[in-house]
Amino acid sequence: MSFFYELADQYIDGEWRTGTGSWDIIDFNPYNGEKLAAITIATAQEVDLAYRAAERAQRSWATTGPYERHSVLERALRITEELHDDIVEAIVDELGGTRLKAEYEVCVAEEFLRDAIQQALRPLGRILPSPVDGKENRLFRQPVGVIGVISPFNFPFLVTMKSVAPALALGNAVVIKPNQNAPVVGGGLIAKIFEDAGLPAGLLNILITDVAEIGDAFIEHPVPKVISFAGTDRVGRHVGAIAAGHFKRTILELSGNSALVVLEDADIDYAVDAAVFSRFVYQGQVCMAANRILVDRRVEREFTEKFTARVAALRTGDPRDPEIQIGPVINTFQADALTALVDQALAEGATALVRGRTRGNLVDPTVLTGLPEGSPLLSQEIFGPVALLVTFDGEDDAVRIANDTPYGLSGAVHTRSTERGVRFAQRVVSGMFHVNDSTVQDDPLVAFGGEKSSGIGRLNGEATVDAFTTQKWMSIQHGRTAFPF
Repeated sequence: MSFFYELADQYIDGEWRTGTGSWDIIDFNPYNGEKLAAITIATAQEVDLAYRAAERAQRSWATTGPYERHSVLERALRITEELHDDIVEAIVDELGGTRLKAEYEVCVAEEFLRDAIQQALRPLGRILPSPVDGKENRLFRQPVGVIGVISPFNFPFLVTMKSVAPALALGNAVVIKPNQNAPVVGGGLIAKIFEDAGLPAGLLNILITDVAEIGDAFIEHPVPKVISFAGTDRVGRHVGAIAAGHFKRTILELSGNSALVVLEDADIDYAVDAAVFSRFVYQGQVCMAANRILVDRRVEREFTEKFTARVAALRTGDPRDPEIQIGPVINTFQADALTALVDQALAEGATALVRGRTRGNLVDPTVLTGLPEGSPLLSQEIFGPVALLVTFDGEDDAVRIANDTPYGLSGAVHTRSTERGVRFAQRVVSGMFHVNDSTVQDDPLVAFGGEKSSGIGRLNGEATVDAFTTQKWMSIQHGRTAFPF
């Protein structure tokens, strides 16, 4: 399927249409600069059309039997599986993801679809006791209505699907605003999958647009009751503030500054493997990536020698080549920003143990050490293949450094004692933390989200039910109540 030819359009109320804006978003391949598509942007009028269509369609979808919703999602999974290889190719082309990254993204998205299929059939009500004789309390979970999804460029197929699929399974309608760097993989492709699966028109809509055109119309519109956003904390703060002013619920999955911690009793070779993956998967453009690698001073030399040797051997280049581990970053702006960040670190006194070159959007891996304590680089998110090595003296020091950041998304600790790792993880302020594994994890059944500036709310499993349903209490009095007057 020629995704970039067929799906580069707006999708509103079951129809593919050209936007009515006055300019185009150009979709480029970040590796070779090839123009993949030109998409005329949607205007605020089309935002309204999409939300109104979703509102109309959702009323009947909410009363549709769960087995019908289940069947649509089953077909969507089958279509995704049939298109698996084509989707992988599209991710490589549109995002510059390596084949390993693209395969991972599609496989995990399929797992989330499988879980959403089951969500459609899970019970959404409970009977609760009452202190009043003869009274029955029923607590129902009902769909919130319409959900606005603003998705990122880095894992657009997965991150969008993990909101869209369960939202539809639970009886909601969805309007997606994909990232401009991923309008097809994060937008049109998902619409096509559900269209072919028989999802009724209006329940899923795609708006490819820009805030320069629509302002805050996507968030402020009166129809959506929940805004699910994944992106930077800077934009997330704005989304949250605007949504709160209109009494909308938000799920905000934001930036991270994860630490992978290597204690003195760790399996060093295994910790090196985990650290290389945690920092450099998809060029480090992952919110859960290990920005900071903290190493106990007692094993610093051994770890550093092995880690830098592994990093220096990573190959940067064409993401279509299965031998390549590092593809391009998403655009020239990001490449230039990473180069400036490394220059800033060196000016502050850091040492480059591995110093990568920047060639267009290709940024070779860099490993920095010796940053002065208090350097702003240690507390910010670095969205690219730059690793910061930091030494510590004992567990208390490691916990202090790990927590010394405004973010709290993910992290990992390596130790030969599992329970020691668990105790360490409990002391780090983060939404997720992993013992003897990578910092980059996602599971359909386990709540995903962060603390501090890494976000508000959770997705996955029961957390998704909480996010995309509302509770309604219905009491039934069997017999007569004796009123006091």
